[in-house]
Amino acid sequence: MTKIYGIRNCDTMKKAFAWLDGQGIAYAFHDYKKSGIDSARLHGWSKALGWKTLLNTRGTTWRKLSAEEQDVTTQSKAVELMRTYPSLIRRPVVETGGGHLLVGFEPATWSSFVKD
Repeated sequence: MTKIYGIRNCDTMKKAFAWLDGQGIAYAFHDYKKSGIDSARLHGWSKALGWKTLLNTRGTTWRKLSAEEQDVTTQSKAVELMRTYPSLIRRPVVETGGGHLLVGFEPATWSSFVKD
């Protein structure tokens, strides 16, 4: 089964949910702002995709960080920041039933990998 990770109120997440629903694709949702996210999963995603792909440096949460906090040079520091501030995890992150890992919402890409 497809599992989607993110924050429910995010506009990109809303588009992703609407797309999944429109395609009739069943999914489980994990809100990492409410339920948190474990370091092991973040390290696994970072290893598979690269921590720079996961770290959202475009949002208001990033802009509110101090220059010291923004000085991320290692996967461990990036994971620590994302655990502390879940809004820094790019959304959505999708684990497909076929074992693929996707970040961000792009319908063309999703249609190739996300199946029910």
